[in-house]
Amino acid sequence: MVHADVGIVHPGAMGARVAAQAVAGGARVRWLPLGRSAATRKRADELGLRPAGSLTELAARCTVILSVCPPAAALDVARVVAAAGFGGVYVDANAVSPARMAQIAEALADTGATLVDGGIAGPPPRTAGTTRLYLSGEATAVDEVQGLFRNTLLTPVTLAGPIGRASALKLAFAAYNKISYALAAEASALAESHGVLDDLVDLAAHLLPGTPLAAPGQWASAGPRAWRWGPEMEEIAEASRGSGLSGALADAAAHTFERWQAHKDDGTVTSDRLIADLRGE
Repeated sequence: MVHADVGIVHPGAMGARVAAQAVAGGARVRWLPLGRSAATRKRADELGLRPAGSLTELAARCTVILSVCPPAAALDVARVVAAAGFGGVYVDANAVSPARMAQIAEALADTGATLVDGGIAGPPPRTAGTTRLYLSGEATAVDEVQGLFRNTLLTPVTLAGPIGRASALKLAFAAYNKISYALAAEASALAESHGVLDDLVDLAAHLLPGTPLAAPGQWASAGPRAWRWGPEMEEIAEASRGSGLSGALADAAAHTFERWQAHKDDGTVTSDRLIADLRGE
């Protein structure tokens, strides 16, 4: 087991489960309860996370800090951690573009901190074999982070090369996976407007089994997560344009997810409601 002091900012649904795997690996994981909700506090307590009084304390006591937050906040979080004087290993495990990761590296450049690029693929880790943490960057720092999660439910995978590689892989996978949810929703809305939605689902179950199109309840799960997925699509669009692509698919998906932001974390929202939202009803 690895006995290390690790900080986490901020332990939402994904971040808390990632932090819990570091705890399972033997680390002492601290977080910042100031200003966080009662639900977040309860979750952190249940998962064995230890409270820190301030970011300055977190930066001073921890050798590794994990950033798992909405992509739009990733750069600001890095700047705040840098201002706190952190000089250890900073793992940005957010769904950001390689260009954004370069900005994060610049924010940390004068602190003495070492940046590791992380990309989480899969759901919050609760069972073995479902979730991977891809890592790229300076080899010694990557090895240190990999050691935190060895033999846990979160599988660390090293990508040889500089920062930006893990982020690129994460976004490429998310482009295929999450845009498929938006596409299924748009196709379902089109079919519903002509009274053939049930027929579409039946056809998809026959020819495309296991896809979101074949299971409205599956693509409807994007509704509660749209507030996070929309900014992620913007990062994908930026990365696409940086690679000479148009980014139009990701822009369109971002527009779809934007229509669902009122359903943040609402696990009861239905596909019918989300179709109505797409029509502006």
